[in-house]
Amino acid sequence: MGAEMAAEARAGDGMGVTALMEAVRAGRAAEVPALLEPLDADARKEAVNRLKELRSEVRSWDWSRWVEATRVRRALYVAGAGCHTGSAAAAAWLGGRDLLSWRTEDGFLALRVLVDREADWRADVAHRLAAKPTVAEGSYDLIRGLLEGSGAPVPATDGYVVGWTRRIAEGELLERLRADPQTPVLVAHALSMREVPDLLAEPGKDGSAKRWSAALAALAEEGVIDRAEVVDLCVSRLLRGGRPRDLRFPLGMLQLVPPNAEERRDRIADWIGMTADGTSTVAGYAQKVLTGLALEGALPGGAFSEMTAGVLFRTEKKLLRAQLTLVNKVLAKNPALAAEVLPVVAEAFGHDDTEVQERALQVVARHLKAVDGRVRRELAEAASLLGPAHRATAEVVFGGDLGEGEHLPYEEILPPVPEPQFLPGPVGTVEELMEDLLVQRRSGGTMEFELALDGLVRHAHQDREGVASRVRETFADAYWQDNASSFHLDHDHFRHGPRGTEAVLASLVGKVEQKRIKKGMNQPVPMTSCVHGAMGATQDIRIWEIAHLIGGGTLPLLLSTPSRHTGGIDPLELVRRLREYADAGLEPAPVDLGHALLRVRRQDPSAARAAEEAESLGSAGGARLAAWLRSESPLEATVRFHPRGEKESGRWWLVDRILVEMTKRATLRKEFPKALHWLGGSLLPNARRCYHWEQVPEHGATLLPADRELLAACLLSSMASAVDGDSTRDVTGPLTLLAEGEGQVGRAVALVLAFGLGCRDADDRLRAVDALLVLAARGDLDAAQVGRDVAWLLAERSMKPNRLADAARTAAATGAYGTVWTILSAALPPLLEAETPMRGLGELLAIAADCAERCGATGELAGLERHATARGTSQLVTQAKRLWSALRQGADQSTTETS
Repeated sequence: MGAEMAAEARAGDGMGVTALMEAVRAGRAAEVPALLEPLDADARKEAVNRLKELRSEVRSWDWSRWVEATRVRRALYVAGAGCHTGSAAAAAWLGGRDLLSWRTEDGFLALRVLVDREADWRADVAHRLAAKPTVAEGSYDLIRGLLEGSGAPVPATDGYVVGWTRRIAEGELLERLRADPQTPVLVAHALSMREVPDLLAEPGKDGSAKRWSAALAALAEEGVIDRAEVVDLCVSRLLRGGRPRDLRFPLGMLQLVPPNAEERRDRIADWIGMTADGTSTVAGYAQKVLTGLALEGALPGGAFSEMTAGVLFRTEKKLLRAQLTLVNKVLAKNPALAAEVLPVVAEAFGHDDTEVQERALQVVARHLKAVDGRVRRELAEAASLLGPAHRATAEVVFGGDLGEGEHLPYEEILPPVPEPQFLPGPVGTVEELMEDLLVQRRSGGTMEFELALDGLVRHAHQDREGVASRVRETFADAYWQDNASSFHLDHDHFRHGPRGTEAVLASLVGKVEQKRIKKGMNQPVPMTSCVHGAMGATQDIRIWEIAHLIGGGTLPLLLSTPSRHTGGIDPLELVRRLREYADAGLEPAPVDLGHALLRVRRQDPSAARAAEEAESLGSAGGARLAAWLRSESPLEATVRFHPRGEKESGRWWLVDRILVEMTKRATLRKEFPKALHWLGGSLLPNARRCYHWEQVPEHGATLLPADRELLAACLLSSMASAVDGDSTRDVTGPLTLLAEGEGQVGRAVALVLAFGLGCRDADDRLRAVDALLVLAARGDLDAAQVGRDVAWLLAERSMKPNRLADAARTAAATGAYGTVWTILSAALPPLLEAETPMRGLGELLAIAADCAERCGATGELAGLERHATARGTSQLVTQAKRLWSALRQGADQSTTETS
């Protein structure tokens, strides 16, 4: 049939182009090659223009024509390839993202219409396509077909290599690799890629990564690929570093195609670099290579010292122990190196792990006789870095060279109490306001959002039309400016919420109907809502209220704009704002005033004076503020947990077991708008799964800057999944605001800190440590309660002990040994008394022992003696003995706290 249509097309180029376009529009891609045959250059040029028009038309089709559009695009892909006469234009057409297809037959059809082009032309198109990563992956067959017979070099690009690995793996891999002339070039590129192709990086069900490594090792043995080049490329790739996933393949290849003795010696500097900076597995491999060289006597003394310094700076105990063992062996063979190597070993005296300190001290003690008096004194001076537990041993090793240690009273080192950060005043000009709104729209934080919103309200109150005109001009491309982008004229751009300042801006220029605004203002906060839902609805209602009132003469400014970075408002500043309302004869907006009262700093020294001044205003808003400032603990919450059940019971994960109950406050529910009634006890306390899949945003955290305990209760459900889940992260940001905020501190604050210390993500744990230390510096930390909450989380296996150990070690390293000891001394007894000790308990005991030694803690620790008197050399027994000894010897230390 294709031959018949081609014959008909020869009757005239015009008819030929028409026939071609009819086939393309009908989506008959298979007919296109035959229809292109009779067309000359002029006809193809005419066809190109019509194909471009059709392509643009298809782009405008909606999703209801998706199937039809897919067929037409496939035909366009083939027809455009055949009609473009320039190689650059043809490559651009074939690489168009809207035309790319997953169907391999489309590439073969395109190849049919291009196969008669000149070799150089085809090679140029192929290299242009190969240079586009996403195009090259899906167009591998087309690119390879264009290159065949051209004599052009193989395009060694990431995308082409990925496509090659997928296609060549379809069959007997070794045989296909051996037969493929492109194998040497593409293997070399694969070994140097920053992101290794999936088939080479991850072993699938068929062990594909292992199949590739074994096949390439066989080819290197046969000489199909250059063995020396493979070694060189693998070493270079490992030196560059990267994700463990991307280093697995070159490391595996290096193990299957090992460097010979000469290559190992020639690359000593590379191996040393890997031991210092490589991932654990890469460093371990390089350490083994260097160990062999060292024991052969082929590693110079300076290189051995450099290697030792790099390894001892790492944190992996396995590598550290192996290196110290190697030092013993090397110095036993060559004592002359002791003067150069032992000072490097002595740097480990200051290592966080006391076991590493002990091993380093043993190495120095064994080889100390091989050094002169100068080096001996240098080593004795370094011994001051050792922890108290090793002081007695150091005295035996160094004798009189050690000197008398200074017995100073212990001083707790805590961060300085954060200075208050006051926000700038209102935006000066409309031009500055527009700039701030644009910045805030792209990437602004919460405080930038608050200041921009307040500036918009203030300027709109003074000149609504002028500001509206500038908004139309500045936000001309905003989605809410034109309904043409919507399928329906009554499309609601804000059906998912006001989207920050967007609804306010749209309202100002008349792009939101009043019924939509009132619907947003009157939306309910369901009794069954989770905290995310309640906070989100509260924030949305506030924005809709502003959108309703802006520029209407009744909203001169926002009462609820924070004056401090925590979201807090200074009492006298709120009085000043209310005075402006009173002088203008205006009443505050209900939700705006409610937010302002929640944010006012009730514990500020100026609160009493502010209450008197607010009462003297003689306005309803002033009276509300005065009563609020004089109230005691108007907002409270209690936190409980269901016992942990089986995984299928719905009572396994922490988030399913948290019961947060707001204390019922009739006054709040009577005087505050409905949007805030949930804070007075209207939410049901039942544990429920939260489906927002996000942390409490900073907007929500700044809602309660004066009620830390309530804010902490609201944070718990967000942080729970980061403790016993595997994916949630970035949840502890609000802890900084909590630590620097105001209000009482109770169980909820202790819980949220305990959750933070056990988070899966290291950055989350670090932020939790910072918040804990700030609270300690302010004298607001109940460290013992944090410890008790950590204990039950560990005991029920909701928290992993290695995560707590990391957080505790980080906190202790800042000098807060007393604070960390208080936490651990409360957490350890239930764990020590358990019938079966949990895995990781020894590591926690090591940190506790270090803290006790440094801060001079004394007393009994329930359950400790049982482990301290046990036989064995496990970390648990060793560290229990150490902690038991420290508690019995620390009575002569006195403690002073500084902040």
